[in-house]
Amino acid sequence: TTCHGFPALNYFQYNNVTSPTNGKLFPWNKMRLPDMIVPIQYDLCVHPNLTTVRFTGLERIEIFVRENTRFIILHSKDLEITSAVLLPKDDLGSSKPGKQLQVLEHSAHEQIALQAPEVLTAGQRFLVVIEFHGRLADGFDGFYKSTYKTRDGETRIIATTDFEPTSARMAFPCFDEPSFKANFAITIRRERKHIALSNMPKIKTIELEGGLLEDHFDVTVKMSTYLVAYIVCDFKSVQATTSSGIKVSIYASPDKWSQTHYALEAAVKLLEFYEKYFDISFPLPKLDLVAIPDFQSGAMENWGLITYRETSLLYDPKTSSAFDKLWVTKVIGHELAHQWFGNLVTMEWWNDIWLNEGFARFMELVSVSAMYSELQIDYFLNVCFGAIARDSLNSSHPISNPAETPTQIKEMFDTVSYDKGACILKMLQNFLSEAVFRKGLIHYLKKYSYRNAKNNDLWNSMANTCSESDFSSGNFCYTFSHMWKLTEIEEMMNTWTLQKGIPLVLVKCEGNTLSLRQVRFLKGVFEEDPEWANLQSRYFWHIPLTYVTSSSNTVHRHILKTKTDTLELEGEVAWVKFNVDMNGYYIVHYEENGWDNIIKVLDQNHTLFSHKDRVNLIHNAFQLVSGGRLSLDKALDLTRYLRRESSNVVLLQGLGYLEMFYHMMERRNISDVTENLKRYILQHFKLVIDRQTWSDEGSVSDRILRSDLLGLACKLQYPPCIQKANELFSKWMGSGGMLNLPADVLKTVYSVGAQKIAGWNYLLKQYSLSMSGAEKNKILYALTTSKDCEKLTKLIELGMEGEVIKTQDLAALLHAVARNPEGQGLAWNFVRKNWNKLLKKFELASFSIRTIIVGTTSHFSSKDKLEEVKHFFRSLEDQGSQLKITEVVLETITKNIRWLKRNLNSLRNWLLNNL
Repeated sequence: TTCHGFPALNYFQYNNVTSPTNGKLFPWNKMRLPDMIVPIQYDLCVHPNLTTVRFTGLERIEIFVRENTRFIILHSKDLEITSAVLLPKDDLGSSKPGKQLQVLEHSAHEQIALQAPEVLTAGQRFLVVIEFHGRLADGFDGFYKSTYKTRDGETRIIATTDFEPTSARMAFPCFDEPSFKANFAITIRRERKHIALSNMPKIKTIELEGGLLEDHFDVTVKMSTYLVAYIVCDFKSVQATTSSGIKVSIYASPDKWSQTHYALEAAVKLLEFYEKYFDISFPLPKLDLVAIPDFQSGAMENWGLITYRETSLLYDPKTSSAFDKLWVTKVIGHELAHQWFGNLVTMEWWNDIWLNEGFARFMELVSVSAMYSELQIDYFLNVCFGAIARDSLNSSHPISNPAETPTQIKEMFDTVSYDKGACILKMLQNFLSEAVFRKGLIHYLKKYSYRNAKNNDLWNSMANTCSESDFSSGNFCYTFSHMWKLTEIEEMMNTWTLQKGIPLVLVKCEGNTLSLRQVRFLKGVFEEDPEWANLQSRYFWHIPLTYVTSSSNTVHRHILKTKTDTLELEGEVAWVKFNVDMNGYYIVHYEENGWDNIIKVLDQNHTLFSHKDRVNLIHNAFQLVSGGRLSLDKALDLTRYLRRESSNVVLLQGLGYLEMFYHMMERRNISDVTENLKRYILQHFKLVIDRQTWSDEGSVSDRILRSDLLGLACKLQYPPCIQKANELFSKWMGSGGMLNLPADVLKTVYSVGAQKIAGWNYLLKQYSLSMSGAEKNKILYALTTSKDCEKLTKLIELGMEGEVIKTQDLAALLHAVARNPEGQGLAWNFVRKNWNKLLKKFELASFSIRTIIVGTTSHFSSKDKLEEVKHFFRSLEDQGSQLKITEVVLETITKNIRWLKRNLNSLRNWLLNNL
């Protein structure tokens, strides 16, 4: 039967679909579509059958012909096209059959060509009507099936979509590139026991013969294909309306409905914030946020129908920790920011995906700081540390980077696009001032609404925060006290987006003169290495420097546009600190006795530096050790003052490095250093560890410190910690899992309990019964800490089966097993033996596959392991798998080997001298 409002099926005759060999007969040989034809509107009717797990579809695409052509070339992947017909746009009422289109396929390019019987002439509009069917995908892309278990153990199926970046073509034939924006009118057929959701509100439901229902949704605004979404499910929702009249709903499976309330509060608050901040109303009448039981990433920003992994949306007060609450709030803030950055204004092509993702990551900070200041624990510093970890390797890439194939496009969704993108925006905001930066953003969003933009469009909007007319007087724009020439911002920001890497600023203080020099910062490559000069040439940045000195806490500013420069101070100073509050994206090395002066200040009165500056100094020092500029002893000396540190975020940063060294030593079985590090941490931080209560009390920052500190103390076998955790675990197990333990210490209590066979088995049983994703995450982590290899093997097997442990959690599971010294060999061998099976579960460049590769290899620090990993990667290349992440891993392992060789003895001796 035809869908209501569609032409009757007498228009169709079944036709032959030709599959050209190697694309030879195919009229187009490029990966990117031609722009001779553009879509105006898609009318799409889809009927998923959740019993047969198949779907049928009928679509009518209105197209506009820009140049004469006989071919309509668009994307289609894994779909069977049974018929394609061309109708003149104005001939709908007539009963004349349409003209049949021959369908040619080029599966390597995921394209089809519809060949018309005669030339379509420029300036005309046509309707292309296509009938197709396919199978609901098993993975996480396209139109796929997801399952969940009810409290009673019944398995239920839902059908849902996830299209970004290149999977809309798996659900319906389309022009699947971000610049082919169009309107979409979606119709979904379903059974009475289900509901259907799509980007827009439902406008009517029609009852069909045989009991099926057909839901018609309103036409969308003009948007890219990757943002289209539809779901058929039996979920329940909570609803509220924003002050501007937008209906917000949170959907989850019926048993998890009670966990949706926090997300509703956060979504309403953050949506209202963004409407004010961007000075642009949310353009749709409703916004749905849906917790999907099987979801590969954290969430997806489909316009008006945002989909989430359950742990990124649902909040269970009994089992969600302070960190879980922060996570949910951040992910909601991120996806709502996309409704403007990405959906309203979309990057022209995937090489500039950072214009979506860098902004959304940056706006998390802005929105959460404004609306949830109690959650603000300066986590953004860690965002930039993550970016630096990747960007200080030669295998990094520029923020704006060519990407053509679906694999290359997927690989662009990484820490450079998200985290470095966010950090350079933070730097630009600090440089321009918040007011000017915000004005520039609003200008950019308004100018490119419902359109596509490139890198330079953003810089032009930033420089030109005045209106166009102000420029008649010669290309200057006056903003507050500063006058920006249009080229100035563009020149500066191009040094951050068009080249990879991060600068190192070398500072030398002589009397009242500061000598500055910039080089490219690299970890694991040193100035004495033969390749050093080559890796440095042509790299330089326009760096907006900030600094304070011992004689003035005024923030001084200077743009370093040359390789070297000097600054005159007003008098001699005892110390100088650059990159104030770490608002800039660069590393600083204080030459000669610069670091000694800083260590002296920290020892005498550490509060002379702000807490963010203290975090920044600790981070810089250990980065400089990896870059061969600072001795490890000096960096460790700097952390000695931490026993007097009162800031939680600074404490965690310093402890983080000590914990990292501990894991490195433990993994390599360097037992004397492992033991001494353990003793040092437990002695040095005893006071703060003993101060922690086993509760959920205090600020979010206090609670996150508690979770981390007690977790570390128990990991280091601190007797009072182990004793308390065992006591709580026994009570919990004795209550049949009914006792409510403080959520912030659950992970620690479970991990200690998992060390005994009975405890481990009980946790696995509770895992399969739990209705809380937050709790399941903590239990699964605890299960991976077992020292019993048989138990670890069982977990991996369960992850591969995908029943008790869902496939979506397999990557995190393998990563966690590999972090366990007893499990590192197990996880690595498993990945090598089962690589092809893993590729059947996840796409080659998917987030999951990259997590598995990095998670099971990048901690290695021996030459033998490096050779094993190289050998494995070569075998992948021979199979035709080309992944950029393999270069990152090899460089990371090489860096680890060099770090150990240079620093192991220093670490050993420093500990002996400081215990």
